[in-house]
Amino acid sequence: MDRTKIIGGLILLLTSCGPRTHMIRVGSKNFTEQVVLGEIIAQHLENRLHEKIARSLNLGGTLLAQQALLNREIDMYPEYSGTALAMVLKAPQGTDLQADYARRFHLAWLAPLGIDNTFAMAVRGSTGLKTLSEAARMPWALGVGYEFEQRADGLAALKSVYGLQIKGSPKTMDLGLLYKAIEQGQVDMIAASATDGMLSKMDLKVLEDDKHAFPPYQVSIVAREALLGERPEVRAALEELSGKFTNAKMQELNYQVDVEHKGVGVVAEGFLRGAGLK
Repeated sequence: MDRTKIIGGLILLLTSCGPRTHMIRVGSKNFTEQVVLGEIIAQHLENRLHEKIARSLNLGGTLLAQQALLNREIDMYPEYSGTALAMVLKAPQGTDLQADYARRFHLAWLAPLGIDNTFAMAVRGSTGLKTLSEAARMPWALGVGYEFEQRADGLAALKSVYGLQIKGSPKTMDLGLLYKAIEQGQVDMIAASATDGMLSKMDLKVLEDDKHAFPPYQVSIVAREALLGERPEVRAALEELSGKFTNAKMQELNYQVDVEHKGVGVVAEGFLRGAGLK
């Protein structure tokens, strides 16, 4: 037999029997909670699959993370239901996320993790206010993040539903600077997130969204259907994380990273151990 054909056949046989060449890659957006969740997902997969998981954490905003997933640059990342509807699907509340993600993108929207990180309008506790309707009776120096200012379900929804009076233009800044700004008196209301670690540590009151301007922002893992189809053990591992979180727990994890300056890897490992997943 031709020596070249023999060698070619051996190479083909070894290749087909060899280890998987695709390393699973977990992504995240570019803020603390996302990076922590991404690391938790990656560590959990490593523990269950006994293989190295690649990370592309801190990618950027929603559309960058979504495009990376569609381009197969990542295989999964944590996403928020309200964000998916408003920015990705551009669809109204009540839309079936699982069905639309599968139909339009061939992506799987998994069961919620247990976090609802909706927008949280916070003021100093000394104001005595309880609801956004009460706050709408007076003008505010407002501090917001970049996405909140631009999104239809953010500042536009707040103005439309409550007619909130704003002194001048909202002060736009990185999310991590909002708490320092309200502490130093640069602003007197901030557009925070319900799972921010500082909310439980400062004398701040989250005003009740009594007219429901903001939609729910339940966190789920969104992943490539092709990967989950090829490797059902990946889906099984990811589903173990569903329901394991609460807003209070996520606040605690964010605080450990942002304020106590613990390493993301250490925080993720501690969560998995405490949740009985390690």
